Amino acid sequence: MSAVPHDLVGLRLPVPATPTQGTLALALLPRQAPPRPMARSRREPARPGTVVVPIDLRLRHAVEEWTHRFVQAAVEIVGGDRPVSQLVRWTTREVYADLHRRALLVARAGGHQPGLARVQPVRPRVQSVHACFVTDTVVECGVHVRHGERSRAVAARFERADQRWICTALDFS
Repeated sequence: MSAVPHDLVGLRLPVPATPTQGTLALALLPRQAPPRPMARSRREPARPGTVVVPIDLRLRHAVEEWTHRFVQAAVEIVGGDRPVSQLVRWTTREVYADLHRRALLVARAGGHQPGLARVQPVRPRVQSVHACFVTDTVVECGVHVRHGERSRAVAARFERADQRWICTALDFS
């Protein structure tokens, strides 16, 4: 059998590269005013969260302190150092059930009972809290937690009900 010479055919034609290929066209001039909220239609008002919510500085500080204490307790519950019942008053059923489930899973992996005594060799510590008010009664917080040499992020959503803040969502990442 003899080899028949074939011409190699490229699958793609070469595309000339331009100096702006792969970059975004950005306006690098500073804004002179805040952006206007955009509505989906002229008749529909702007969505919640697209408008800046003016919040008193004392309220923001109080919410960030509250979130600091709440998340500190939550990470200690998950680690097995506290009983989950300590946060029953400030969580929804779903958040409470998730904390309970996480505490049981960690306890099962570590071979201890959750919430009976201090079991974590390194205590997790909340480093910082950043609050974003969706409305004056709804706040979402990003929390930085140090656990020894490692860091984790916790996201929490609180809604004001009956003069107290209730955690309606808690996400560990």
